[in-house]
Amino acid sequence: MPHATDTDGLTVGQASARLGVTVRALHHWDEIGLARPSLRTAAGYRLYTAGDLERLHRIVVYRELGLGLDRIQTILDDATADVPGALRAQRTQVAERIARLQQLGAGLDRMIDAHERGLLLTVEQQAAIFGPQWDPDGPAQARQRYGGTTQWLQYAENSASRGPEEWQVVADANADLDRALGEAMDAGVTPGSPEANQLVERHREVFASYFPLTRQMQVCLGRRYESDPDFAAHYDAIRPGLATWLRQIVDADARAHGIDPDTATWQ
Repeated sequence: MPHATDTDGLTVGQASARLGVTVRALHHWDEIGLARPSLRTAAGYRLYTAGDLERLHRIVVYRELGLGLDRIQTILDDATADVPGALRAQRTQVAERIARLQQLGAGLDRMIDAHERGLLLTVEQQAAIFGPQWDPDGPAQARQRYGGTTQWLQYAENSASRGPEEWQVVADANADLDRALGEAMDAGVTPGSPEANQLVERHREVFASYFPLTRQMQVCLGRRYESDPDFAAHYDAIRPGLATWLRQIVDADARAHGIDPDTATWQ
């Protein structure tokens, strides 16, 4: 490498400032042979000439387009390199990344909406899926009451991935369970029996479409089914006394698993 005075070129620090790249990057490009300074002072400092800076500028341009260093070196040093082809290939990769980022953005929007609204359905869709008795203000009221809980977060995460078809499956599963509960009560199924315990397990599985439900949580929910006027009205409209019977079969199943329904808590 020829020796020069300090006025014959730019030092690494000066080149770094002019090009807007780090000194570390310049050292790395030097080490791999991509862009080496042509001069060195008597004191051993590297200096970049005008020609060196032009090459560095081209590297920066191609780096900003997302090309890798190996491909950039080929473009700069191989006279037979298909530069337009390399750029077209890079353009295709960029387009694919843009599409993935757009999908990510749409997913983030849905997740934000789900955390804020709960149910990502129009009022008309809700009525069609859950029936005319459905209260479209229910999700907003639920968020006000439970918005800071782990269960609301789990519910929102599930909701974000569901459209009308998926919610229809959930609604159908709940309707089938309600029918099975009413038929079991009519048939005289007793709390603690295998048939009753199977229904309790089925209830927990169906409810998991909202968030995971432990047996202790299920006991607390059973109490609310019986004590809350809206829940009690729903179940008692299926069969008079069904809310109480459902609470009883949940309690019996809990006892069989070592849980005291009288002391069960939401955990």
